[in-house]
Amino acid sequence: MSIEEFDLPRSRQANERLHAMVPGGAHTYAKGDDQYPENLAPVISHGRGAHVWDVDGNRYIEYGSGLRSVSLGHAHPRVTEAVRRELDRGSNFVRPSIVEVEAAERFLATVPTAQMVKFAKNGSDATTAAVRLARAATGRPRVAVCADHPFFSVDDWFIGTTPMSAGVPAATGDLTVAFPYGDLAATEELLVRYRDEVACLILEPATHAEPPPGYLAGLRELADRHGCVLVFDEMITGFRWSEAGAQGLYGVVPDLSTFGKALGNGFAVSALAGRRDLMERGGLRHSGDRVFLLSTTHGAETHALAAAMAVQTTYTEEGVSARLHALGERLAAGVREAATSMGVGDHVVVRGRASNLVFATLDENGQPSQPYRTLFLRRLLAGGVLAPSFVVSSALDDDDIDRTVDVVAEACAVYRKALDAADPTPWMAGRAVKPVFRRLA
Repeated sequence: MSIEEFDLPRSRQANERLHAMVPGGAHTYAKGDDQYPENLAPVISHGRGAHVWDVDGNRYIEYGSGLRSVSLGHAHPRVTEAVRRELDRGSNFVRPSIVEVEAAERFLATVPTAQMVKFAKNGSDATTAAVRLARAATGRPRVAVCADHPFFSVDDWFIGTTPMSAGVPAATGDLTVAFPYGDLAATEELLVRYRDEVACLILEPATHAEPPPGYLAGLRELADRHGCVLVFDEMITGFRWSEAGAQGLYGVVPDLSTFGKALGNGFAVSALAGRRDLMERGGLRHSGDRVFLLSTTHGAETHALAAAMAVQTTYTEEGVSARLHALGERLAAGVREAATSMGVGDHVVVRGRASNLVFATLDENGQPSQPYRTLFLRRLLAGGVLAPSFVVSSALDDDDIDRTVDVVAEACAVYRKALDAADPTPWMAGRAVKPVFRRLA
């Protein structure tokens, strides 16, 4: 199928129906059709393994599945079987189920740096609980977030710092301050400037680059010296870096950490974990003021916790983290070779740890470009590759990688033409894709 023939009429109709009923046309902004070329935002019918099918009948090799949550591939048999076993046994009771005991034991065995764990349904609840707990433990009002990491929570303490801060009182946003990743001196300067005011440092321990040598250990020392809580947001690094997360890989233990995404392979489950003396402040076995830590009606749905246990078993028994790295390395090498061979190696750039690859689309001046991203995504989609990122799942095989590289090469050939013309517009066929965080729609 040529790019001119590629059309998604049923997806367009479904998108219109979504926008009529659902603000933004999706339940996560990163899944919005504004993130895709105009009229080329597929609506998914179903998925299996590393492939998904849209309502128009097109099959795609999928990357970044479920916003990085489906790391084992769709409908993974060990996970779906574990879920099925619980469905006929009831999903939610007036008291804790035995599955909660088993899930907590399994999690703490997998992440041995944590001493207690509490489950929830999404990452925002877990990170906000960590912030509340840190504020309660320290008696301090301010939260210091890593300025180089794009997202921590839908709640006011974080969203108030973004361009989409409408509805958040300025006073709330003012209590959140930022520090740069990898710069211990700047972080210490921040802690001195707000001496005895910062409750916690919260960051992703690693993202698109490895932490500088000694950086995480340096943050640990700074947090201890300034009396604040160190929180690792392991929503992405958890399992993708290692079964025990980045803290397990790099050997630096935070006071609190949050997990999600890969933990449930698409099922809704997240976790707040950490030091017993901190976590107990949200419990019943302490003498201090009670902290309303996490109290979610659906936080312990039995099938979601069963999914989490199956995921952890699969990772440890099948070496999934290593497989993700191997697949990512093969993909990154192929994409870089394809881009270089088409003369755009300095413009289509693959970045990140092999298990968490992203790509940058740079213009003729080497600057990030949404119009060039639009051109690139259009060509990928027409070639049967659905890739807002190049984040792999373990369900991919060598044929999938090879096919992806072939499609990337075809896209890069067009990219070269646009660079030569210093104008991608003729190849965009509509408006440019848009960043998630922006003030106006």
